[in-house]
Amino acid sequence: QFPRNDGDPQALWIFGYGSLVWRPDFAYSDSRVGFVRGYSRRFWQGDTFHRGSDKMPGRVVTLLEDHEGCTWGVAYQVQGEQVSEALKYLNVREAVLGGYDTKEVTFYPQDAPDQPLKALAYVATPQNPGYLGPAPEEAIATQILACRGFSGHNLEYLLRLADFMQLCGPQAQDEHLAAIVDAVGTMLPCFCPTEQALALV
Repeated sequence: QFPRNDGDPQALWIFGYGSLVWRPDFAYSDSRVGFVRGYSRRFWQGDTFHRGSDKMPGRVVTLLEDHEGCTWGVAYQVQGEQVSEALKYLNVREAVLGGYDTKEVTFYPQDAPDQPLKALAYVATPQNPGYLGPAPEEAIATQILACRGFSGHNLEYLLRLADFMQLCGPQAQDEHLAAIVDAVGTMLPCFCPTEQALALV
C-alpha cells in the first residue's frame, strides 16, 4: 500500500509540507527539497494539540487538490527499520493527533525535477473532525496570533514555514501563505508591544 522504490523494496519517501520541513523528528537516510504538483497548501486544518487547544484550535496546513497548484516541501527517505519506526511515529503525530490521512503523491526534487519520486503525504480531508476549511486570510492570521499548543505558538509554525519557502528561492510561490504572513505583520503591533513583536520576528 505504501510507495516503494523499485530498486529497494525497503525504502520509502515521505513528503513534508508543514512542520515536517523543519522538525521531522524521525530517523531518515536522505532528504531532498522539491515540490508536488496538483496541490495547493492551505491553513484549513484545525489543531487542538500541537499548535492550539480544544477551546482555541490553531490553524495548520493541509493539501488541497488543485490542478494549477504546486506545493514546495521536503521529502525524507526512510530505509529498513526506519520505515516502520517513522510510520509508527507519524501515525500518532499526524493521524491520531492531527486528523490526517495518507496519500501517495509524485515528488519532484529541486535538483533533479526530471527524476520524480513516489512519496507518502499526510493530508487532512474535509471529512475529519478538526477540519476548519476556508476563511479570509485576515481571520486566519487573527486565529494564528491567538493560539498555542504543546509544540509552541501557532505564529512560530507560520513563520518557520515562511522561512523555509524563502530558502527554496524565488520560484517557490505560495500566495496563500504570503497573504497570511502579510496580515500577521499588519496585526502584530496590535497584539503585543514592539519589543515582543521584534523578538517573535
